Amino acid sequence: MSDIFTLLNLVPRNRLGDWINSLVEWLTHHWSGFFGGIANGINQSVAWIQDLLQSLPIVAVVIVLAVIALLARGLLAAVLSAAGLLLIDSFDQWSNAMDTLALVVFASVVAVLVSIPLGIIAAKSRTVSVVTKPAMDFMQTLPSFVYLLPAMFFFSIGATTAIVATIVFAIPPGVRLAELGIRQVDPEMVEAGQAFGARSGTVLRGIQIPLAMPTIMAGVNQVIMLSLSMTVIAGLVGAGGLGGAVVEALQTLDIKLSVDSGVSVVILAIYLDRITAGLAGGHRSFLTRLREDVGRRLRPTHDTAQPDPASEETAHAAA
Repeated sequence: MSDIFTLLNLVPRNRLGDWINSLVEWLTHHWSGFFGGIANGINQSVAWIQDLLQSLPIVAVVIVLAVIALLARGLLAAVLSAAGLLLIDSFDQWSNAMDTLALVVFASVVAVLVSIPLGIIAAKSRTVSVVTKPAMDFMQTLPSFVYLLPAMFFFSIGATTAIVATIVFAIPPGVRLAELGIRQVDPEMVEAGQAFGARSGTVLRGIQIPLAMPTIMAGVNQVIMLSLSMTVIAGLVGAGGLGGAVVEALQTLDIKLSVDSGVSVVILAIYLDRITAGLAGGHRSFLTRLREDVGRRLRPTHDTAQPDPASEETAHAAA
């Protein structure tokens, strides 16, 4: 049947791929200086984070990350985090893990800085929402490998290509959940703020964003998880880190290296997921419990307070 349509020229040939190819060639020819500047900035920023993590003693990094887990989730999370990080060191994958952590942190920060404001604007403007929804659908469903090829033309093989592809891949859930969180805020709360004369920006900062924060943080969690899921794909274009180790294990059929690097990726994923979930407020952190306990001890206990003599006299008079 398709041959009949082709013979009759009822279905014109689509040249989308040729158009995209021409656009990429034009951009690489006329905008090479612009993309070179972006690549230089990304390389320097990521290299600074990697040098910082690599220069610190392993024990110091483990303690810092365990303290973050303690404040976000509690004592058990801190102990398990320290054990997991020491397990990565026992695999001789510490250096690769720190390189991967630097890539994920940088890509996640950039993706969050882009996605959260865009999601808030989409929640405020129906036009922006209508435009961004199909764009987010396209970005989220397009195979992640497809991002790598154009990025390689712009930034050549290396960490920059992997980071740009990771940022594009991780942005959609941040936009969607930020927009959803703002839209789900009770309209009566917004109207109450407006009734007291608060401006739109004040209502956004004082009412909508705080009430939408659990949903926004769920989007941040998804951004980090998607960034980490690109680790192995990033290794294919020379990003190094644990993804590079996994790719090397596949090329050399090294089962030990594949297990060590793969388990290290899982440990980092679990750590980042639990920390961001704790910061989202889904769990009462150690810091929150400590603050509540101190506040409870300092607060006067009304149950054991002595009755007010004036109130007793008023009650007798009324009787």
